[in-house]
Amino acid sequence: MPDTNITPEIAQNMNPVREADTTTGAAQGPREGIALCLSGGGYRAMVFHLGALWRLNQLGFLKKLSRVSSVSGGSITAGVLGLAWKKLQFDANDVAGNFDQLVTQPIRKLAAITIDRGAILEGSLLPFATIADEIVKDYKKYLFGNATLQDLPADNEGPRFVINSTNVQTRALWRFSKPFMGDYRVGLIRNPTISLAVAVGASSAFPPFLSPAELKLNPADFDPTTNGGLQYEPYTSNVVLTDGGVYDNLGLETAWKNYKTILVSNGGGVPTNEPKPAHDWARHTYRILDLLYDQVGSLRIRQVIGSYEAKLRQGTYWGIGTDIKNYQLPNALNCPHDETMVLANTPTRLASMDAELQEQLINWGFAVCDAAMRKHVDNSLPAPSGFPYPEAGV
Repeated sequence: MPDTNITPEIAQNMNPVREADTTTGAAQGPREGIALCLSGGGYRAMVFHLGALWRLNQLGFLKKLSRVSSVSGGSITAGVLGLAWKKLQFDANDVAGNFDQLVTQPIRKLAAITIDRGAILEGSLLPFATIADEIVKDYKKYLFGNATLQDLPADNEGPRFVINSTNVQTRALWRFSKPFMGDYRVGLIRNPTISLAVAVGASSAFPPFLSPAELKLNPADFDPTTNGGLQYEPYTSNVVLTDGGVYDNLGLETAWKNYKTILVSNGGGVPTNEPKPAHDWARHTYRILDLLYDQVGSLRIRQVIGSYEAKLRQGTYWGIGTDIKNYQLPNALNCPHDETMVLANTPTRLASMDAELQEQLINWGFAVCDAAMRKHVDNSLPAPSGFPYPEAGV
């Protein structure tokens, strides 16, 4: 874990959450329950989180979740899990025996296909097409088909899945979920029937290349009792969205004030030093955005860990850049930090990964999640017998 010198008072004041997260719009304090937050980071994060979900399922914690809050690459993983949820077959130990078939295999299939390059080319050159639209087409083709937000589990069927994007117009977090979508400044649309692929596409519209994603909505669909002051056109008819990580790259906001136990899986990249950074506008802009994401993310991480230490929240944090030795477990899986840092520096893209890289990322997400859970959540949990893919290692 990162070092922190945050007092309880500072940690409380650092809480970034300002929005209510209920269908009535009423604010409330944290309640019993476990929320899982999945960060952004393209395919790298998508596959890393898959490894973490694999271990949570083995430990019987997947079924215990009350909320899954995600952004960007994490939203791809969350979307697959949410769509599969009602078909998962949990045994007496709360372990889903068909997890591999319904969750692992679809994600790995997508991870073997590059979709960002083609989307950029077609969205830039074809009339009446946008890059975001092309990404949505691929999500529909490979993962979600014609599923909508209404195909996610209801609150009495499983965790509430909240897929987060950033509203460019209002500077607020735009939330997609089964009960509602919207933000606190414009208001909410109840029981939205928008495509799940559109929601995930908006959440993963990484700037500058894949952003923005636009929603054409009917202003009459907004609940007037949720008007936050901007419930009028064009805010209600033409919503302009970008990657959820622009606002909150850990996916914390929709979970933090609602639940007492917060699990954070961070697959965000770790920027490397560049002695000779590029000067052309495209690559230089990408580098600057990467640095901005990293700094904002670092503040969020310190807030989370400070709150754990101050006993304001329970739970644990694990990241793709974590040194597993920091958990000080004698039986943690063997994950040399220099090797896992190579994985952490996998580019933030929606670009094809070979089978070995996929398996190493899955193994690493599995291992670091295991160490974090056994160290900080329940030290009676059994150690794993090995990696999901033993021959790949990390």
